[in-house]
Amino acid sequence: MSAAALKAETKDIVIDEVLPHAPETVWKVLTSAQLIARWLMPPTGFEAVEGNTFTYQTTPGGNWDGVIHCRVLEVVPNRRLVYAWKGGHEGNVGYGAPLDTIVTWSLAPVEAGTRIRLVHAGFVMPRNDSAYTIMSGGWKKVVRQLDEISGEGK
Repeated sequence: MSAAALKAETKDIVIDEVLPHAPETVWKVLTSAQLIARWLMPPTGFEAVEGNTFTYQTTPGGNWDGVIHCRVLEVVPNRRLVYAWKGGHEGNVGYGAPLDTIVTWSLAPVEAGTRIRLVHAGFVMPRNDSAYTIMSGGWKKVVRQLDEISGEGK
């Protein structure tokens, strides 16, 4: 096999939206475990503290127990939240295949509110094709729900 064939292609999911809420409001929704449970899924052990580890539980598949293991990599209040997102099992192909990615939330104040940019990076193709396809649509819904929850306090 050639070196080029051994180098796997990676893809990122990128969502860039402007929400009509202050960065502080969006940040609260991004970093409160109770609110995360409403727009994504309930986290276990989440705190917006660098080095903190936490998990999500999703639908198991094949040899995978459905646990997503996360570690907070960077926290800049009201600006940036980065965490590792790992799951899957070596014995799975398609849903539940090994996934080792990074989720980055960036917030920037703009006249209309907050520009929110989500980058879920590092999907290895073709192994993570199923996760990439499912999560590409899923993250769009998540950002819409985050927007709705951010607007509840108004």
